[in-house]
Amino acid sequence: MSNPWLVVPLTEYEQHMSSVEVQQLGTLSDLFAEAIALCRPSSIAVLGIAGGNGLDQIDNSVTARVVGLDINPLYLEAVRQRYSHLPGLELHCVDLSEQYVALEPVQLVHAALIFEHAGVDYCLENALSMTAPGGNLSVVLQLPAGGGQTVGASQFSSIQNLESGFSVIGSAWLRKSLTERGFRLIHQATRSLPAGKGFWSGIFSAPEAHHRK
Repeated sequence: MSNPWLVVPLTEYEQHMSSVEVQQLGTLSDLFAEAIALCRPSSIAVLGIAGGNGLDQIDNSVTARVVGLDINPLYLEAVRQRYSHLPGLELHCVDLSEQYVALEPVQLVHAALIFEHAGVDYCLENALSMTAPGGNLSVVLQLPAGGGQTVGASQFSSIQNLESGFSVIGSAWLRKSLTERGFRLIHQATRSLPAGKGFWSGIFSAPEAHHRK
């Protein structure tokens, strides 16, 4: 069975995420901006970059390398067209849920709503291995919502197809797992969203030396 993200048009995804009922696109951009402001990284990797939401927050005078990873090549092409002005832009088409990625580590890895879709096996290992020693890992998780709904109601059937592969990841579990790997939580916040949903964001400082399992 093919990955459902390969058949979700970017326009439908972005319209869904910015709709009045969901209102997640702007919040995700704000959380990315917070991570950039706190960490001021010289290099950034965005896991599950989609159409590049939030890349306009990057300060070119600070960040000289931007790496985007996604399973959908059409998303990456949209990022290339929208943000060709970003210095050191690298785009890689990979399935983070099934492939290990061998790239030069970066100072900030941003993983927003990716573990829910790609799992915490390969994807989490990729996030950790891409974080440079002494760098930072920024994570955004969806908080559990009442009623058990994971993917918000949408006018687009392609979005509803994503629900079968979505799993809520507990922030307490993630904090414990990363602490065991030597990562230290340096900032966390929660944001409320429509329909009783919310985001938890956490920024972790990587140890000066760490290795993939």
